[in-house]
Amino acid sequence: MAVTPPTSQGARESQMLRLRWKLLSSQTAKCCAKVHCCCCGSDTQVLPPACLGGCPSSLCSGPTCPAVDTGVAVTLRTSEVVRWPRLCCTSLFKIFKNCCCQPQAPPESPAMSNGWKDHLGACSSEPLPVVIIGNGPSGICLSYLLSGYNPYVKPDAIHPHPLLQRKLTEAPGVSIVDQDLDYLSEGLEGRCQSPVALLFDALLRPDTDFGGNVESVLTWKHQKERAIPHLVLGRNLPGGAWHSIEGSMVTLSQGDWMGLPDLQVKDWMCRKRRGLRNSRATAGDIAHYYRDYVIKKGLSHNFVSGAVVTAVEWGTPEPSSPGARDPSPLFQVNGFVTTADQSQQPFSLCARNVVLATGTSDSPARLGIPGEALPFVHRDLSALEAATRAGTVSPSSDPVLIIGAGLSAADAVLYARHYNIPVIHAFRRSVDDPGLVFNQLPKMLYPEYHKVHQMMREQSILSPSPYEGYRSLPEHQLLLLREDRQAVFRDPRGLQKVFGIALVLALIGSHPDLSFLPGAGADLATDPNQPLSAKRNPIDVDPFTYQSVHREGLYAVGPLAGDNFVRFVQGGALAVASSLLRKEARKPP
Repeated sequence: MAVTPPTSQGARESQMLRLRWKLLSSQTAKCCAKVHCCCCGSDTQVLPPACLGGCPSSLCSGPTCPAVDTGVAVTLRTSEVVRWPRLCCTSLFKIFKNCCCQPQAPPESPAMSNGWKDHLGACSSEPLPVVIIGNGPSGICLSYLLSGYNPYVKPDAIHPHPLLQRKLTEAPGVSIVDQDLDYLSEGLEGRCQSPVALLFDALLRPDTDFGGNVESVLTWKHQKERAIPHLVLGRNLPGGAWHSIEGSMVTLSQGDWMGLPDLQVKDWMCRKRRGLRNSRATAGDIAHYYRDYVIKKGLSHNFVSGAVVTAVEWGTPEPSSPGARDPSPLFQVNGFVTTADQSQQPFSLCARNVVLATGTSDSPARLGIPGEALPFVHRDLSALEAATRAGTVSPSSDPVLIIGAGLSAADAVLYARHYNIPVIHAFRRSVDDPGLVFNQLPKMLYPEYHKVHQMMREQSILSPSPYEGYRSLPEHQLLLLREDRQAVFRDPRGLQKVFGIALVLALIGSHPDLSFLPGAGADLATDPNQPLSAKRNPIDVDPFTYQSVHREGLYAVGPLAGDNFVRFVQGGALAVASSLLRKEARKPP
């Protein structure tokens, strides 16, 4: 019997439920399963009357099973919390291992898996309007906007920027996403090159760059009829790479700048009885905030965690296809979801639009030298933490070699200094290079990083040591690493130097991993002949829609589009949401 997902009101919402159902399914059992109701706490086959009030879904009225109609075979993954959108007042239902009708079925055979994948990727029904790849701050913010949350200017708000204030009064009662973003952002200046990012930041934090605390001039309205169905696919929990950062690390940006629309970080932390450190938050708190944001804003049903995209293919529907009335491009997104038992279930989705929101931390930059693959060479601060716990490095060991002149390298220096671990710090640039991030940070806000910068300047390998256990190698190039843990450098005069080291941390940045795109996305960059880089060669997008100038229907937000701070990535989400809403408005009824 064919697998049948739950039904719900509205054709597009039913499509969303079907896609969600297929992504979460992996085993077959007969209806009905025993469920735990999170509304009343009871274990039952039939939802108790207390759970039925106010629920818009007909799923609650099933006589035997709340998930499906009577007698229909369903797919269930055991021992897992399944989030059902709009089901029983958005409760969670835990599917128990024991089905009340029959024993648990065995795992699918390979043939069944292939059939399931083909069914999911058939694209016989209306394609999903939007698939977002990446569930970090960019993806979360865009999901919020696509879920029907629209920003309006407060009727009594007065923006401190006179020109912007005048423009905002010209269209009272009109959502920002429906206004001309090019016109509104004209004349704004700030710490970002994106005009829409500057606009949205100015609306959310009107005078933050001047040390002020003027409240946002925006108010948010939830208009369900304007929601665009979408899925957000991510490897980690909502928050993306923030869950991979050591939790005690302090954010570079001020804590309030890490927040997303309509939920300030300081308010969230106050409720959690947490505090900021010199106006900054820890990475652990921010990761928790992003995950909590998705729950509090009712976005969970749009998110699929543990999802890895392996390929995105594009084309145009045939004239005779069901999508012929809408000739926009059609994308097929393939990948797999890692299930609770660590198995990998493939999926294939069809979408009208794809948004790239993967960030740039997927692929650490390489040194390109002999010995780089030796087991004592690492590219993450966690390796130093693990070595410290294991005693591999200690105050009496050979130095740790830290390569790089960015904030990640500075964090490693600070960590090693905290545990009195000797450090050799090597980097190619001059200490006074204006391009160094230390030369761009206010000393009052970032005293710890300026302390590292001071150490880099005052402690060279040949000078007496004012900082015991730390040596700086400015303008040095690492030539090779030997198996006996010897590092060979070339200094500015062309002479070679050799140092014994215990561990190597190569913290020289990272690149986005777009291997799932044709040609790894190289032809999408601003300069197709150069490697894709968030800082030097991002994806070439229209500045007011963030749609690729090379591929209609393909969008990029966040670092992929050149926006490298959380406070500014939200402008890209606003631009994409505005563009997609205009597309929806142009579709025939």
